[in-house]
Amino acid sequence: MSTPSGFFRASRAVLAAARSATPFTKPDISPSSTKKPTVAAAASSAATSKSPKVTKEKKASTSGIMKPTPVSLALQSVVGAPEVSRVEAVKKIWAYIKLHNLQNPSNKKEIICDAKLKKLFNGKDKVGFLEVAKLLSPHFVKTN
Repeated sequence: MSTPSGFFRASRAVLAAARSATPFTKPDISPSSTKKPTVAAAASSAATSKSPKVTKEKKASTSGIMKPTPVSLALQSVVGAPEVSRVEAVKKIWAYIKLHNLQNPSNKKEIICDAKLKKLFNGKDKVGFLEVAKLLSPHFVKTN
């Protein structure tokens, strides 16, 4: 059985041999050796291909919470637009809360409602920050 000092002595010898060996050299990758096709070459190859390529354009449609929908008059007074997405409405409500300093200073998770927010939040004096999106839901007018 070898002693720990003998083990470390042997590993030092192996590491010293590894240090003295020539380092690995990378293969030559110069810009001249790696040519990328130019735009003109790509266009000419596309024009000479036998079957035309059909490109699908992605439809930039918004749906779900990103889709602008009509809102109630109470929400319009805070948001300032007749149609807004749910995400944008929550962002604007939070901007209104921060602008008017309506967060409880001792508990930032709690919002102290002013007159406009009381109309939105069913007459509540205080609302938790997780309730905001849920309480805004009835203010989005359903459209068919």
